[in-house]
Amino acid sequence: MTAAATAPPIKESPLLFEGLTWREFKAVEQLLDRPGYRLSFLDGILEIKLMPGEPHETVKKRIAGLLELYLLMAGFDFTPTGSMTLESETVQVKREADESYKLAPGRRLPDLAIEIVFSSGGIDKLEAYKRLKIPEVWFWEDGLLEVYHLRGEGDALHYEKVSSSEEVKGIDLDLLLRCINMVNHVDAVKTFQQALQK
Repeated sequence: MTAAATAPPIKESPLLFEGLTWREFKAVEQLLDRPGYRLSFLDGILEIKLMPGEPHETVKKRIAGLLELYLLMAGFDFTPTGSMTLESETVQVKREADESYKLAPGRRLPDLAIEIVFSSGGIDKLEAYKRLKIPEVWFWEDGLLEVYHLRGEGDALHYEKVSSSEEVKGIDLDLLLRCINMVNHVDAVKTFQQALQK
């Protein structure tokens, strides 16, 4: 069993429209309320992306499958919230993560948002999540995984890049990444599961 890497993604840029009010954004959102588009909004900038294709969805589902296996085996009382819409007119932001999780009961918003990056440019995703006060954000891009944890208080919040997850305590991110980047899904899950059982 070899841990061959997935093919590098072809990156596309989203469409950006600046200078919109929240009301104008909501009107455009209703007009584009059809399959095939994903809209984000931050500080008057509307981002329109075509829905991702198979490579994006394969990585997304791989991460979700491996992470949920870990959360289950580690005893987390978690709720997968997928790409639920996160928005606030007050802080002028709308964002949908590729995957998200509430990691304990009674949470209103996810504790973890995961972004699979197959595009370049666009709105500042960390700024959007900061305003929504999402404690941790993971980015997978070009075979690498970066983890950011929210720090500070009140208006002085910022994300710090960290080497281990503070929300998913105990997860081996090197093992996770190695399995995410394997070509065969079944091999990836088996490798991850066997390592967790040791």
